[in-house]
Amino acid sequence: MGYKRFTKSAEQLKPDTRYDSVLVSKFINCIMLGGKKSTATRMFYNAMDIVAKRVKDQPPNEVFEQAVNRCRPNVEVRSKRVGGSNYQVPMPVNRKRQQSLAFRWIREAARAKKGRPMAESLAQEILDAAKGEGTAVTTRENIHRMAEANKAFAHFAW
Repeated sequence: MGYKRFTKSAEQLKPDTRYDSVLVSKFINCIMLGGKKSTATRMFYNAMDIVAKRVKDQPPNEVFEQAVNRCRPNVEVRSKRVGGSNYQVPMPVNRKRQQSLAFRWIREAARAKKGRPMAESLAQEILDAAKGEGTAVTTRENIHRMAEANKAFAHFAW
């Protein structure tokens, strides 16, 4: 007959219980390790409690959305082989990939902070990203800088 996908699409994914947000639900799935969703959920909500204590004037889910938006890249570089040479070609990034890259950079920046509980380091990275600082935003700026430096090869974009 046909191949049926068993992954949940964005339409099927339910919003989380506390903030009623699909974005939060996707991020919880992104930080989950070994299928332990309840652990990932608890870790994220603990991080949001820390964010709520440090930021009094804004709800924590708005701070999280702002952090994700500040980490989204507009362009990225991809390798393209032309005539025996590899070029780093700047390419625009679609919305879905922008979101997944932002999630990945926030998650990896939080995991890289050793010696602290994950909820604390995740909260700190979310706060830093919301301010436009931190490792995830630095990664985005580096990607944009690389794309700007290789703008001369933009005509190789496929």
